[in-house]
Amino acid sequence: MSTDANAGTHEEAGDSVETVDYDAMLDTLDVAIEEAQHKIENGRVRSPENEKVRVKWIRALAYTVNVRRQVANDRDLQELAEKVERLQEQQEGPGL
Repeated sequence: MSTDANAGTHEEAGDSVETVDYDAMLDTLDVAIEEAQHKIENGRVRSPENEKVRVKWIRALAYTVNVRRQVANDRDLQELAEKVERLQEQQEGPGL
């Protein structure tokens, strides 16, 4: 869940926003979210067993939306960290 342990690893390995490919992860999660929404909205409920399946899809949807939010936050934090690093490098300048 937390990316604190991974933050140093990404920097040491030379990973950047491009190599982590947050956009691909978000695209995959978007597909999963759409599929779960489709199953919830279009599934036929004629028995208690089908209702149990619908509840499971609702839980899966909620979980996937939460994971998508976390990945988007991780991407945004990584981009912000890279911007801060560039600004620090510019501020230090070649004369120091």
